[in-house]
Amino acid sequence: MRLLGYYLGLIGLKFACNLCYGYNRDMNIIQEFDTITAISTPLGTGGVGVIRISGEKSFEITEHIFTGKITPRMICHGWIVDGDKKVDEVVVLPFKNPNSYTGEDVIEIQCHGGINVVKNILEIVLKNGARMAERGEFTKRAFLNKKLDLSQAEAVADLIHSKTQNFAIQSAKNLSGVLAQKVSEIKGDIFETLSRIVAGIDFPEDVAEPTYESLINDFESEIEKIDKILSNAQSSNIMRQGIKIAIVGKPNVGKSSLFNTLLSLDRAIVTDIAGTTRDVLTETLDLGIPVTLIDTAGIREDESVDKVEEIGIEYSKQAAKEADLVIFMYDLTSGLNDADKIILDFIKDKKHLIIANKCDLSKERPKDAICISAKAELGIEELKQKIKEIILEFSPEDTEFITNKRQQDCLEKAKESLMQAYMAAKVNELQDLISIDVKQALLCLDEITGEVITDDILNNIFDNFCIGK
Repeated sequence: MRLLGYYLGLIGLKFACNLCYGYNRDMNIIQEFDTITAISTPLGTGGVGVIRISGEKSFEITEHIFTGKITPRMICHGWIVDGDKKVDEVVVLPFKNPNSYTGEDVIEIQCHGGINVVKNILEIVLKNGARMAERGEFTKRAFLNKKLDLSQAEAVADLIHSKTQNFAIQSAKNLSGVLAQKVSEIKGDIFETLSRIVAGIDFPEDVAEPTYESLINDFESEIEKIDKILSNAQSSNIMRQGIKIAIVGKPNVGKSSLFNTLLSLDRAIVTDIAGTTRDVLTETLDLGIPVTLIDTAGIREDESVDKVEEIGIEYSKQAAKEADLVIFMYDLTSGLNDADKIILDFIKDKKHLIIANKCDLSKERPKDAICISAKAELGIEELKQKIKEIILEFSPEDTEFITNKRQQDCLEKAKESLMQAYMAAKVNELQDLISIDVKQALLCLDEITGEVITDDILNNIFDNFCIGK
C-alpha cells in the first residue's frame, strides 16, 4: 500500500510543481469564449478572400447570413446575404468542435477576393453577434484548447513571417512537433531522475536512495541533451535574422552594377562618374537565409572628395565593420593599386571575398580573386555559389530544428538548474535539496511547450501574430 501511495504521489508531482509556478495548462479544460471573427487573407485584389469565425455562435451567425445548408465537414455553396440583399456568392467550410483549428466551432467563408467584398462580409458577421479577433487570438485559443503546444503555436507565426523558403521548411518542422518531442524526451528523463530521488526520500524502507554516482550520470546525460538543442541556437538566430554582406571598393569599380546584378533589378544608379553612390543602399536577398546586401560609396582619400561624399565614405567603412561578409571589388583592367591595398588592409580581419571585376575587358586571371563582369554578368553564378558556401558556415543546411530567444532562455535556465543539481551531487549534498533544482529544471522545460506559463509571456507571444491567425 505504501508503494501504491508512492506511485499515486508521482502522478501528482508534476501538477504540484506547476501549481507553484503560475498558469497550468494541464488543468485547463476546453474554455468557453465569445465568438470572434477576422479576415484571414491579406487585404487586396485577389482570387479568394477568407473570413474566419470561431466560437459558440459560429454556426448560428452563419445560418442567419448564408443561404446554403450548413453541413459539418462538407463544402457548402450559397450566398452571403444582408437582409434581403445578396452580397457575394461564397463557399462555406464548417468545422464542429473539437475537430477544428481552435478546438471550437469554426466557420471559414471563402468569398471573391477584393478589399470591399471581404470587408462587407466581415461587417455583416460582426453585426450578427461576433466581435473582432485580437492578434493571434485564433491560435491562442488553439493553444488553450490543447490543439497545439506553445512551441507549435510559435512555429505558426514563424511560418507566416518566414523570409526564406529554408526558414519556412524549418518552421514547419516545429509545427509538426519536432522540437516539442525533443523537449518531451528530456523532460521524461529528468522526471524519472526526480521520481527516484523522491521515492528514496519518502519511502526509504521500500525504495533505496539513488546513488550519487547514478545521479551524476543522469545529470550529465540530461545536460548533454539540452546542449545538443542549444547547439542549434546560432543557426536558428542566423536563419531568423539573416546576415549582412557589404560590397566595398574604390569608386567606379562596379560595386553598384554587382549590387543590381545580384538583386536582378536596377536598384542603384550606375554611371561612369566616380562617386555616384554617396549613401549606403540595402536590399534583402534570399540565399537560403535572409541576406541584407549593402551597396556602399566608393572609398577614396583625395582632395576632390566633398563633404557629402566624405560622409558617405564613413558610412561605407561602418557598413564594412558591421557586415558578416565583405565583398571587396577592384578593377581588373587597372589591377590592384595602393588605394585598393589600403581598403584590403582595412577589412583584413573580416571574413571577405576578393572580386576582380571587368574580366570581359582583361585576360588577367588572378588566383586569389573571383573574376567577374558585373555588367556582362560573367562569373556571377560562381560568385553566388561561393557566397552560399560561406553562408553554410554560419547556418548549416542540415539544421534539425530551430529555436527562438524565449525557448533558448528556457533551455539555458533548465541547464543551469541541472548544473546546480550536478554540483550538489558531486559533494553528496542532501537529496532533498538536490530535488529542488531538478524540479526547477522541469518547470523551465515546461515553459517551452506551455505546460506552465505566465499570462504576460503568453500575451507577449500572441501579440506578435497578425489578426486573423
